[in-house]
Amino acid sequence: MTKEEILRQYFGYSQFRQGQETLIDSILAGKDTLGIMPTGAGKSICYQVPALMMDGITLVISPLISLMKDQVGALNAAGIHAAYLNSSLTPGQYMKALNFARQGRYPIIYVAPERLMTDAFLDFALNARISMVAVDEAHCVSQWGQDFRPSYLKIVEFIDQLKTRPVVSAFTATATSQVREDIVRILKLREPTVLTTGFDRSNLYFAVKSPKDRYASMVNDLERHRGESGIIYCLTRKTVEEVCGKLIQDGFPATRYHAGLSDEERRRNQDDFIYDRSPIMVATNAFGMGIDKSNVRYVIHYNMPKDMESYYQEAGRAGRDGEPAECILIYGGQDVVTNQMFIEHNQENDALDPETRAIVMEQDRERLKKMTYYCFTNDCLRDYILRYFGEYGSNYCGNCSNCLTQFETVDVTELAKGIAGCVESSRQRYGINVIIDTIHGANTAKIRGYRMDENPHYGELAKVPTYKLRQVFNHLLMEGYLSLTNDEFAIVKLTEKSKGLLDGEETVLMKMAKEQEPAAKAQKMRKGRAGAAAGEMGEGEQSLFERLRALRTQIAREEKVPPYIVFSDKTLVDMCMKKPRTREEMLAVSGVGKFKYGKYGERFLECVRGAKAYPQGALCL
Repeated sequence: MTKEEILRQYFGYSQFRQGQETLIDSILAGKDTLGIMPTGAGKSICYQVPALMMDGITLVISPLISLMKDQVGALNAAGIHAAYLNSSLTPGQYMKALNFARQGRYPIIYVAPERLMTDAFLDFALNARISMVAVDEAHCVSQWGQDFRPSYLKIVEFIDQLKTRPVVSAFTATATSQVREDIVRILKLREPTVLTTGFDRSNLYFAVKSPKDRYASMVNDLERHRGESGIIYCLTRKTVEEVCGKLIQDGFPATRYHAGLSDEERRRNQDDFIYDRSPIMVATNAFGMGIDKSNVRYVIHYNMPKDMESYYQEAGRAGRDGEPAECILIYGGQDVVTNQMFIEHNQENDALDPETRAIVMEQDRERLKKMTYYCFTNDCLRDYILRYFGEYGSNYCGNCSNCLTQFETVDVTELAKGIAGCVESSRQRYGINVIIDTIHGANTAKIRGYRMDENPHYGELAKVPTYKLRQVFNHLLMEGYLSLTNDEFAIVKLTEKSKGLLDGEETVLMKMAKEQEPAAKAQKMRKGRAGAAAGEMGEGEQSLFERLRALRTQIAREEKVPPYIVFSDKTLVDMCMKKPRTREEMLAVSGVGKFKYGKYGERFLECVRGAKAYPQGALCL
């Protein structure tokens, strides 16, 4: 079969997405390959298609059990034999899977990096024909990556022991230029094809909020998405428990996931989310990697994450079907303190030698600073993300809260001089809160204890609202007029640019919002259920969509698989728009391959035909 035939028959797509064909052709030509593609861009197809065309076995090295189970389940549902080897299997199950692998039953095997150097797996690998080693989440190999895993360093040692070196491919969604160079160097890729398809996910709407009441703000967003699937990320287990408990009390179908739960409860709760029994998942960052749930319509960060890589990877779990989805970050100053604490007490860093540990911690602090600036900026949020990963755009996307808010350019030079002057006169000894309290004239025990009420700038800006002073302060940090020390108690310092400001040689301009609420256009971009690519579905299509969803749910229960494994929302929307009446017309629907048509096609055809003949009747079940 050709790559196009495999794509059509097993995956149900008529054409490859951007970059996929280039990466597939590189692998088929026997070249090492590195693909950097955003979450939801179809990385897995880039190694799954060639795996079905190559002689031998493709080993996919993957970091998480949930990721392996999800991918293997999707492959089996598409008619492709695949297996995974990890600690979730009993010894008997593990050996049985290895025996089947020796018999050549699986063209694709997922394996945890910790398993590579075990005696049983090496015995299998050294006597098997391995055509490709595909490294998923390849950023884990780099100490500069946001999720460094020492076990990934064993991959090269494993490959070097094989009798014949296979093609080595590597894939990740988030990698700066430094991490990309690390992947090539550490995995010893030989003259690799390196392709970055671009990090932009145009279907995602980005927003940052700093409300007085986080929970109330989040509930307002959830009300707009009633009945839809979403993820709420929290920084700590305690916050997960509090938020999930409140949501359940308020009548939302929520469940939870964090490392403090038993394996059984985590598995059960994850299944409840995947099978749409509890469409709202409240979780720490322990959840989500490899969860290929296509109908997640929103991801809300209840707290700011530790870096842009983590944020974009987690936010990218929304809208994997390509339909509109929302990514909302709710920011509070305590988030910075909590993340700094995590950096200082990172147990994985403790496993490193002291010099390397210090370097990694410094890098973590710098990434936290860039993440914090994202929450402050009044520029295009999408453009900020893309620039972080080395891409440059127009600084206007029209689909983020900043682009949809009216701003005006304001001269804040005098405010900036007052802030910098206070930092200078206090001999650069204090943090942000002390400086702001001083220039605002706060009469607190701390200010009196530090004798800052005697500072020449004390009360100088008392008439300016505190929130505005903080905005200007953040702008000065972003523009390099001030800096913060990288330690647990961040101290404000002057920079080279400070001198020009204090000497009156600098004019400081910044964008400030004219209004609190985004323009009306934002509401259009925030629609809950995604409309079809050809336009919003009409009343008839919406009715058919609900019938198709009900049929999909019934089939999923019968087969004990997640609904999106049967067909994605995007596929159901395409059915609603095309209204297929024959086998050929159904095979033209995006996501319907020959194998899935054989399993489900006739039942969905009957549903479409019945809906057309009896618009008010529930004939699909």
